[in-house]
Formats: sequence, structure tokens, C-alpha cells
Amino acid sequence: MKRTYHVFLFMLLSFAVLTAKAQTAEKQIIQAMNEAAEQWNKGDLDSYMTLYDTAATMMMPKGRAKVNGVRELYEKYYFENGKPKQLLAYDTYEFTPLGKGYALLTGRFILKANEKMKERTGTFSLVFVHTSNGWKILHDHSG
Repeated sequence: MKRTYHVFLFMLLSFAVLTAKAQTAEKQIIQAMNEAAEQWNKGDLDSYMTLYDTAATMMMPKGRAKVNGVRELYEKYYFENGKPKQLLAYDTYEFTPLGKGYALLTGRFILKANEKMKERTGTFSLVFVHTSNGWKILHDHSG
């Protein structure tokens, strides 16, 4: 009986630790996303791109592109003269832990309306990896 109690207690504590780690990861990732949107809105694409891991990829119509292709896409279609064409926001986050050091974040991006462009929205799914520099996007599937 005593052994069963100890096993149960160990399992309960392990579950509590894993749940706390997942909640911490979720908060850190969402905070990083919100900070990146702020950098985008300031026109600081360099800081925005630090959200991506150096090995990151993104799904494009012709297949996966490496992180430098992602940056080129943003520069070509979403920035003009070093400023974003539209302000960026994210919402409806849904977090799923994928194992130690990996997570999936889905949600919606919003490119806000302005005098030149109407509001555009879409969904994203991002695979994050935990690195020595924090949580970074490993794969981006936005559309």
C-alpha cells in the first residue's frame, strides 16, 4: 500500500511539473509572438526575424523555403522603404506541446487596414523549437 501511494504521488508530481513547463512554454512563445509583431510594426524586420531559428523553413506555393527566402518574401510583399505596408497582430492562439523542446502554435494573423490597403487575415501553424536563445520558429505554415 505504501509503495502504491509513493508511485501515485510521484506520478502526480511529474504531471504537475510537466503541466507547469507546458504553461511556461506557452506564455514564452505567445510573448515572443507579440513582441515580434511590435518589432514588425516599428519597421524593424531584423528584430522580427530573430523569432525564426537559423534553420527555419516556410511553406511556399513551390515548396519549402529557407529563412532567407522568408525574409525576402516579407521585404518584397509586406514592406516598402523599410516600413511595413500594414500593421501586424496575432490572435486566437492555440498551443500544443510536441515533446521536450518542441511546440505547435496555431492562430490567426491580422494585417490591419489603412488608407491604402484593406484588412487581410489568415491562419498560421508554427512549429517552435526551444534553443539556448529561447523559443524560435522552426517551421512556418501561414496562409
